[in-house]
Amino acid sequence: MRKLIFVVLLLLSIQCFAGGLEDSLKNIETEWAFIYYSTPKSKQGPAYIELLDKAENLVRQYPKAAEPIFWQAVLKATYAEQQDAFAALNAIHEARDLLLKAIAINPAAMEGSAYVTLGTLYYMAPKWPISFGDDNAAQQMLETALKINPDGIDANYFYGDFLRLHNRPNDAAIYFERATAAPVRADQLYADNQLKAEAKLALKNTQERKISSEKGLLLSLFNSASAK
Repeated sequence: MRKLIFVVLLLLSIQCFAGGLEDSLKNIETEWAFIYYSTPKSKQGPAYIELLDKAENLVRQYPKAAEPIFWQAVLKATYAEQQDAFAALNAIHEARDLLLKAIAINPAAMEGSAYVTLGTLYYMAPKWPISFGDDNAAQQMLETALKINPDGIDANYFYGDFLRLHNRPNDAAIYFERATAAPVRADQLYADNQLKAEAKLALKNTQERKISSEKGLLLSLFNSASAK
């Protein structure tokens, strides 16, 4: 009987542990999305610092969980936008190391979101000797994220953005369209809806660019033929 009671209490404690972590992560995600998408730039810095403190406390509570480390990395990376160049470079290096740590703990955590964020850092960061920017590494990370979660909003959107920046609008449009059609996640509802809106705008802009490029090509061909 005592053994049975012990097992029941153990199971309950595990459920509370999971519930506490999940609720805390959801709160951090909601606060981060509000800061990133709805807070004026002048007020974002202090808000990020406060939220980063919450994420770091969560990491201390759950040191073997990948998710709090992931959010710590995201907060460091997004707060970098509010810092001077030297501090920003340090911040994105710290974010990269945290993402690698999260991946080492659980590569599939949050449906591969650490790979998406790391891939994004690789293609947005300055290249060597200034920083660790690397397009090949970015593509590898983003494609790994798509293998883990082929229907993910963030994986499709950021891979589309990577392709757009590398002058591949036709390929980019495919992934932007997938992002607009992807289901939103219950635990990241606000951020996913915001990213869906960005994906729709990116798709529209990419399609218009494709039409513009086609018109330009036809015009150049027409002018060439007329010259003859």
